[in-house]
Amino acid sequence: MSEDSREKFVRLAESRVNNIVKTMRLLGNLSNRSNYSYTDQDVDKIFKTLERELKSAKARFTADSPSDESTFKLD
Repeated sequence: MSEDSREKFVRLAESRVNNIVKTMRLLGNLSNRSNYSYTDQDVDKIFKTLERELKSAKARFTADSPSDESTFKLD
């Protein structure tokens, strides 16, 4: 039996959201200053990038807006 478009959406959305949540939790592990060295500017850049990408992804569900698929890099 082939899955319909709704079933495919649910399957992929659940998988992708769970992957993102897991990755965000791993990102949070970087906050441990006894293991990592970072600046406030690093943190701001990380979260501005994540907020921009989340906003962009949400916009794609409501309108035809171009996506910026740039790669994140800390200087």
